[in-house]
Amino acid sequence: MDALNNSKKTAQADWHRADIVAALHKKGWSLRQLSVQNGFAERTLNGALERPYLKAEKIIAQAIGLAPESIWPERYAKRNFTPVLTLNTFQSSQSLQCVAA
Repeated sequence: MDALNNSKKTAQADWHRADIVAALHKKGWSLRQLSVQNGFAERTLNGALERPYLKAEKIIAQAIGLAPESIWPERYAKRNFTPVLTLNTFQSSQSLQCVAA
């Protein structure tokens, strides 16, 4: 029973490509139709299912009726990541003491 509970994905995981395609079909779209409708080649939007492609992600999300961040939360977390530099004062003061001694 624990193996079943441990295999569940967290809420922050990107949607599976089959789930995205299914959601598009529920709204009456296929990736091909959506690509052509937006002036792209037939398979252009398929790229967003495999790798980050901002413009295609926005088109797909709009067709589904959701924000792209809710479909690809991991991608957007990486895009919006801002590293924070914090100085460790303990190490800094310790290294100064070694130099002075």
